[in-house]
Amino acid sequence: TMSIEQLADDTRTSLTTLFSELVDGAATGGGAFVLNSGDAGLLRSLDKLSAADASRSVHGGATIAAHARHLRYGLSLMNRWASEGGNPFADARWDEAWKTSLVDDEEWGEIRGGLRDETHRWLRALGSPRNVSRVELSGMIGSIAHLAYHLGAMRQIATNARGPKDGTFQ
Repeated sequence: TMSIEQLADDTRTSLTTLFSELVDGAATGGGAFVLNSGDAGLLRSLDKLSAADASRSVHGGATIAAHARHLRYGLSLMNRWASEGGNPFADARWDEAWKTSLVDDEEWGEIRGGLRDETHRWLRALGSPRNVSRVELSGMIGSIAHLAYHLGAMRQIATNARGPKDGTFQ
């Protein structure tokens, strides 16, 4: 049997492992859970894109910049919850990020830098011991699935942001 403390430790380890892999990339040579071995992950994939790339959309959908800004905003709310408690989602303005279309180099750099900061803050929060309700735990797990979804959506828009198919780093 496993103690509640061990279960909590294992849950934190799993959450941080999965989120870190999506954000910072998968190890080369196996051991990946979500991405292919050697995949650069979200942040380095976005760093390969120009502002023009980030301003593109497919079939009138959202731009990569909008997806990135949406992720940044959602994670900023998760980070507010982790540091302040309460319900930062009650007055969330989800529609703002989706208005993002054309970005210049400076704005694209600011979006990526803010996303990098929020992802790493959330990674620390995921690894920090805390008491959570079932709803809060579902939100924490959901943040990982949510990020994975948007990473996939962005990679459908920009082929040069896609991960490796054969396990080689790109």
